Amino acid sequence: MSNASPSPSAATTKLIRLIKFGMVGSLGFLWDSGTVYALRPLIGLTAATLVAYFVAATLNWVFNRIWTFKGAGHHEHPVLQWLRFLSANSLGFFLNRGTVYLLFYVFPFCMQHPIIALAAGAGAGMLANFSMSQKIVFREKPPASALELAEMSVEISPPTPHQTSDT
Repeated sequence: MSNASPSPSAATTKLIRLIKFGMVGSLGFLWDSGTVYALRPLIGLTAATLVAYFVAATLNWVFNRIWTFKGAGHHEHPVLQWLRFLSANSLGFFLNRGTVYLLFYVFPFCMQHPIIALAAGAGAGMLANFSMSQKIVFREKPPASALELAEMSVEISPPTPHQTSDT
């Protein structure tokens, strides 16, 4: 009898990665909030909120690279992968910071307590960021061409049975 456990299915792997992504995102929320509160007195709330996003996104990329998607996407230079992470998660950025700035504008209370708006923004962008990170940034195999990369970035339909589990 073999002691090797069966490899997890693609759905199980995706669920585990989603949970890990959420855990990293929770840490990202703490980095985001801490940066806003640290920089707010120095550069103001609007600029601090913008800078904090990039601080949190960078730290999230690092932890997702070494833990959530360990081993996936390591075929390219880390700086290029980080830039792809920022680019691929631009929809999540607009959902996240759009929600934050909307709450600042509609509810002045959120400007006094930005953590409320930051939490709402983090939730608004999470699923978009996970989807794009998995499809574009942390791929098991690199795209063969720029055209393949472009096709991957606009793919919104679920994978068909003939596609591999790394999409």
